[in-house]
Amino acid sequence: MLKILTEQLAQSKSLTAEQVADAVAQLIDEQIPAGTKADFLTALANKGETTDEIAAFARELRDKSIKPPLDLETRTREILDVCGTGGDRLNTFNISTTVALVCAAAGVTVAKHGNRAITSQAGSADVLEALGVPIDLSPEQAAQSLRDHQFAFFFAPKYHPAFKHIAPARKLCADRGQRTIFNFLGPLLNPARPTAQLVGVPRPELCEPIARVLQSLHVRRGMVVSGRVGETFLDELSTLGENTVAEFYHDRGFTLSKLSPEQFPLQSATLADLAGGDRNANARIVRGILSGDERGPKRGAVLLNAAAALFVAGRTKSLIAGWDLAVESIDSGKAEARLKELQAA
Repeated sequence: MLKILTEQLAQSKSLTAEQVADAVAQLIDEQIPAGTKADFLTALANKGETTDEIAAFARELRDKSIKPPLDLETRTREILDVCGTGGDRLNTFNISTTVALVCAAAGVTVAKHGNRAITSQAGSADVLEALGVPIDLSPEQAAQSLRDHQFAFFFAPKYHPAFKHIAPARKLCADRGQRTIFNFLGPLLNPARPTAQLVGVPRPELCEPIARVLQSLHVRRGMVVSGRVGETFLDELSTLGENTVAEFYHDRGFTLSKLSPEQFPLQSATLADLAGGDRNANARIVRGILSGDERGPKRGAVLLNAAAALFVAGRTKSLIAGWDLAVESIDSGKAEARLKELQAA
């Protein structure tokens, strides 16, 4: 079946939802050779994934994930995830992870979905582990943390066991320098099913299609961003150049726009000012920002992205109000206190 679908893709013919379901069943079948799977993923990437195909893959793989048992009260809250797809290869520190902690301290329930590093030195799992925040919670423990502490980390391998049978094919593709649909899927597969999402992508032309996919997955409030840094792009909102933004909200329609960082009180900075290191170096950066000791460009990058995240979560009515709330979350000591609370949990 996978070989037939590969031939179809080679003829630039898109997959139907039923064919995607068949393809996923084959991709997670350990009896199918990794080379056959890699050829399929390569053909799909070469054709170019459509919004419908990405959405269908996300639905199939989410349906196969382990679902945390969230109680009704938690489920009725707005649940936020802040996540980049990765792949920008700009070696910034863990901006999204820091933003997630700032937002939790500001009163938002945050279900952070993530993994260890793939294209960077330290993924969200790596830096949280270095910070002393538990990353290997059972689904029941994660649900309790989300209820009691308004933050839980959902470690992707724990919730997507089928992925272990796809990993060898992804590695084959990576060894060939070939990206795959899985480069897009990470933020779309949060097992907690967040109702609000801020997603970063490494190319501006991905903003609209990924936002459309989030809409089709019944996310209520979504923003997908890509930030310019010179001639390249960051999978976050950039403090260094113009940002492309695709957003939608349940009470109003879909919009595409540009966002200039100049409307915020930011210090002048360069990409080097946002550089990260290994997990321990990045953990020190996160601690410095949350404690209020770090007052430079790294703090600015977190405040800008937290402003957007708080707005997307419906916690504020504007990005400027989101900025002010993020500042208050840090300067009041709430962000540092939330980190200590999570370390002790």
